[in-house]
Amino acid sequence: MTPSARVQAAIELLDGIIIAAREGGAAADTLIARYFADRRYAGSKDRRAVRELVYAAIRLVGERPAHGRAAMLAVAKRDPALAALFDGSTHAPAPIGASEHAAAVGVAPGWLLGKLYASGISDDELPALVDRAPLDIRVNRAKADPATVIAAIAGAEPSPHAPDGVRLPAGTQIEALDLWADGGIEVQDEGSQIVGMAAAVAPGMTVIDLCAGAGGKTLALAAGMNGEGRLIACDIDRQRLSRLAPRAARAGVSFIDTRLLNPGQEAEKLADLAGQADVVLIDAPCSGTGTWRRNPEARWRLSQSRIDRLVAAQRDLLAIAKGLVKPGGAIVYIVCSLLDEEGADQIAAFAGANPGWVPQRLSLPAGRPHVGGIRLTPARDSTDGFFVARLQSPC
Repeated sequence: MTPSARVQAAIELLDGIIIAAREGGAAADTLIARYFADRRYAGSKDRRAVRELVYAAIRLVGERPAHGRAAMLAVAKRDPALAALFDGSTHAPAPIGASEHAAAVGVAPGWLLGKLYASGISDDELPALVDRAPLDIRVNRAKADPATVIAAIAGAEPSPHAPDGVRLPAGTQIEALDLWADGGIEVQDEGSQIVGMAAAVAPGMTVIDLCAGAGGKTLALAAGMNGEGRLIACDIDRQRLSRLAPRAARAGVSFIDTRLLNPGQEAEKLADLAGQADVVLIDAPCSGTGTWRRNPEARWRLSQSRIDRLVAAQRDLLAIAKGLVKPGGAIVYIVCSLLDEEGADQIAAFAGANPGWVPQRLSLPAGRPHVGGIRLTPARDSTDGFFVARLQSPC
């Protein structure tokens, strides 16, 4: 592909990504993979260059643009060499018209910026929300240790905060590593590792991971329990939950009980565990405003109605968890969101409606106290954005 053809390909991909964001279609990575599956003539350098153009535009344009050309024009306005590739040649984009408008540059849509400001996110923290994320792994100490992992992988270094974390050079092919195949490491953002530490699990406990997904935090909990006790991983998504079993087998973990829950009937499926859990972890579904570094197109998909639905689901999960915790046990509530309505406000509402439940003071290796919990942000902690709180039940 010529450089101009690469720009045109990026524009076509952005058109599809914008439509998918508006209509709830496939993710950008999926659309890019499909696009090149139908264009075998594109080499690896072409695919990499087009992908970089696409994501440069997505990161630069906070408000969902009208079309892909407007998004790419925003990038071209900052790069004269790129603008020159709009030359109208074969397979190239048409020349830039004098009256054409590029998409507006910004970190997020205006209505979301307002929510971030109201939640205490300052202007100096905004740019980091859409920076490229580092590549972090968690070391499974049952099979390896951080020093060994760092010595085995070129360019690896200790994570800034997480005791089991290692930061790898961008582009490291993790699944090609023997350490990964042998279960010695798992991909997990350092922030995710840190907020999971709020569970403070120990061998012999009964622990419920209420929104386990593919099991990243479940495996970290298992490591903290050292294979002793009862660990129940739950989710309503069969496909995501099915990914936990092979991950657990690779990690050498065999004591996890998985439960597929029916939406709206979670409490019935968990009735045998009522009042038994030392810890219930809720890694709640959320807006993902703390993960835009990894998924910048998510800004184009959000709406107030979607956030309202997520807030309602989070409230329901807290109510379910309350019935599972034994006296003196705890709920650990996590969202990868920086919006208070999904984090601090949920904890305040729960504590207000449930006398005797007390938000506990947390001591974690990163983050800052934030209204009943701790918040991590990309700018201040070099992690994804999270809010975590620990609520202790009355004895």
